[in-house]
Amino acid sequence: MDRSDAPDAVGADDTAPPGDPERVLANLPWRLDPATLREVIPDPEQFRNIRRRLTEKLGTAMDNRSRARLLSLRAVASRAAGDLDDALADGRLALTYAEATGELRRSALAQARLAHVLRWRGEYDEADRLFAQANSPELPDRLRVALHEHAGRCCVDQGRLIEACLHFERALDLRGTADAELLDRVRVSLDAVADRAAKAGFGPYPRRRAELLEPDQPPVPARDGDLWGYANPEGDLVIAAEYAEAQPFREGLAWVRRPDDQRWSLLDRAGSTVLPASWLVVRPFADGLAWVSQGEPGGWRAIDPQGEVVVAPGFADVRPFRHGIAVVRREGWGAVDRTGRLVVPTRYHGFATMLVAGGKVDGFTEEGLAVVDLAGRYGVVDRTGRVIVPPVHPALVVHPVAYLVATAAGRWGALDRQSRPLIEPTHPDQAGVLAEIEQLLTDAVPLL
Repeated sequence: MDRSDAPDAVGADDTAPPGDPERVLANLPWRLDPATLREVIPDPEQFRNIRRRLTEKLGTAMDNRSRARLLSLRAVASRAAGDLDDALADGRLALTYAEATGELRRSALAQARLAHVLRWRGEYDEADRLFAQANSPELPDRLRVALHEHAGRCCVDQGRLIEACLHFERALDLRGTADAELLDRVRVSLDAVADRAAKAGFGPYPRRRAELLEPDQPPVPARDGDLWGYANPEGDLVIAAEYAEAQPFREGLAWVRRPDDQRWSLLDRAGSTVLPASWLVVRPFADGLAWVSQGEPGGWRAIDPQGEVVVAPGFADVRPFRHGIAVVRREGWGAVDRTGRLVVPTRYHGFATMLVAGGKVDGFTEEGLAVVDLAGRYGVVDRTGRVIVPPVHPALVVHPVAYLVATAAGRWGALDRQSRPLIEPTHPDQAGVLAEIEQLLTDAVPLL
């Protein structure tokens, strides 16, 4: 549970009355059992009482945000009370409402709370997948720390102790060693790891995030002599090496080109031809669509897996679809939806969405935001084309709850998510701004 479920918890007031069940649940003290790495619950009836009061609040909650929050908190209370069937039902429904809001942070909280319930039920595969799905670099560090901690404890339950240690290490990397409470929790967790490792070893090798999100991994391109085929995880060819070029599988489909043809055809994971050789230039499928061209200027168009053109040609360069939107270039850069409708006019010199956590997003973030470049000045647009931050800043970086902006003199400050001044541009680097934002955040350590 997060002590403030608002998507932008910067400077927000906690207006809930002292006896409100949400506040009571958020402020309950808790500690880890050193053997089970679960919260110690001395009085389950206390949580059943909180659940009853949350149910009363649900009776007047009409919007998706409120229902997502209250249902996922009720799942927390039910789990703590040991009523895991009720917790599972609430957790799944909460995630449905959270995803309907389109808000990354709200969905991540609902995924994590559901994953915690699944962990207590021993349904580890789905729990692991949900923890991995929830943990995005676009989230606040404190929430990512909690996700790594809980994912690590879930790995301990399964005997995946090396993987657990990697999660605990990542949590410490995100928050540093100055967080005394985090250090205490990690010490308890590592003591449990040491005890279990002494009895049964450290368990299997850690899984990659891609393995968690897609347990049934597709075959990968593999060379046999001068030609390419596809091999399974054990290295055995499962699709014969018949191709001059072979792209990786994406969404169950892969483009291949035979030695006697300049055009690409499409395979499914069984190696069957889905589309015959048709296109001279192709990009992998993403969000159910692939960009293809015959190589002519401005000839990029998008097709579906049946080969039907769903976005007409007319673009000089393109980026993959993501959440129904793709960045495209005509006379300048803009964006189209899955029907080809221009949602961001092609007037920008580039899309350069940098995240404060590091790395660059190819287009829009999970929250539907993109940093645009107009003649070397940067601003922010959303998926509808609305200008959130006018492109007037010499530098701009997306923070989970704000935008870091720089002046021409290289001094850094911040705007809030409504583009209002939040921190004056007086800092010589981003670190000082991040420290100030940390002080403004009202939510404490997320309790899932």
